Amino acid sequence: MVVKVEDLLLMDEFKGVKKDTLSMKLEAAESLIRSYTNNNFQNRAMRIEAPASQGLLLGHSPFFKAGDTVQISQSMVNDGLYVITEIHADSIAVNKELFDFPFNTVTKVIYPPDIKKGVIDLMIWEMGNRQKIGIKSETLSRHSVTYYDQDSNNQVMGYPVSLLGFLKPYIKPRF
Repeated sequence: MVVKVEDLLLMDEFKGVKKDTLSMKLEAAESLIRSYTNNNFQNRAMRIEAPASQGLLLGHSPFFKAGDTVQISQSMVNDGLYVITEIHADSIAVNKELFDFPFNTVTKVIYPPDIKKGVIDLMIWEMGNRQKIGIKSETLSRHSVTYYDQDSNNQVMGYPVSLLGFLKPYIKPRF
């Protein structure tokens, strides 16, 4: 995950939010950012080849630790993002089910600090403003509401363009 759910739950903006709800929103934001930027944020120097058996990755790396995000690729059945939950002497446990498969490329994913800060800002906006989406201004006396156009000029992926400026340096071209 870009940001740990536990870290967000310590913030005042997320008091009373269920852990599962916040986890789901963080996973969605992570997927959205990776797709929008066409950047997988992998550190290819921190990679191992490991078979999966009985729900574990059979391998070890000095670069991996509990809480790290890894991406499994080239496995045909286990491809995706996982969070390491436990590291044993010869195996790695992750947060989702793994299918037994003899070949998995496991690469550590590292997000820069400004991506983490941007995701926190997106989550704060999500919690406070998602229900008000489309409202440009609102007057209470005589009740007047003005809506803004939701087109590509002022929103991207359901978020205001102003919140997504932090992604610009990380966008990679698509070929």
